[in-house]
Amino acid sequence: MQMMSAQEKAALELKREDLYKRQLDAQDRIRKAAALGDLSENAEYHYAKEENRSIQHEIAALEAKIRNASVVNTDNLPNDLVFLGHTVKLLDLDDDSEQLVRLVGEAVPPESGSEVLPVSINSPMGDALMKAHVGDTVKVNAPRGTMEFKILEIVR
Repeated sequence: MQMMSAQEKAALELKREDLYKRQLDAQDRIRKAAALGDLSENAEYHYAKEENRSIQHEIAALEAKIRNASVVNTDNLPNDLVFLGHTVKLLDLDDDSEQLVRLVGEAVPPESGSEVLPVSINSPMGDALMKAHVGDTVKVNAPRGTMEFKILEIVR
């Protein structure tokens, strides 16, 4: 089982729906290209078939993630407790810089172009933050050494 928040599972389900639509489009292009005749030299047909196979593999992998997901209920948590799905503002005690991190499950791919750093709950930082409280100082044993962060607030 892979832990994830309800929002993360919903995002995976939306992606699955998008893949289903792309698959229908690819299958329609296969039918149209096949209707043109000679398939041995029909580049459109071969491209659409390959795209359809790729989409089927993506759908299968995504469905396995959804099937093996364990959605964590965060309704009755204290307001100052850091947990899966929370976005947290941290103060790096080494250089006094602030950063935003979001605790995510293993099944969720990182978002590109976001100012919020996704942190897996199974990573050293995720492990240190999970179930810590606002105001706590956490130590993260990272490959480059031990780092310390103060939890300033939960942004959600």
